[in-house]
Amino acid sequence: MRLDKYLKVSRIIKRRTVAKEACEKGRVFINGKTAKPGTEVNIGDEIEIQFGDRSLKAEITQVSEHVKKDEAKEMFRLVE
Repeated sequence: MRLDKYLKVSRIIKRRTVAKEACEKGRVFINGKTAKPGTEVNIGDEIEIQFGDRSLKAEITQVSEHVKKDEAKEMFRLVE
């Protein structure tokens, strides 16, 4: 699945266009490397997103095209 779509489906970022812009500005990393919006994500990959002065790190635990709002949080696990 594409990174920008994964971020939207998992509800880490609410809109795909915002996810795409974050990737294009170099604010999203997969396994420590800068990621483009079309980068494929897999289970076990670690995503880091920089939101201004704070960052979010998460490990991908599930990849699914469609999930319900309640199940979206099961698609990733936050990493400290």
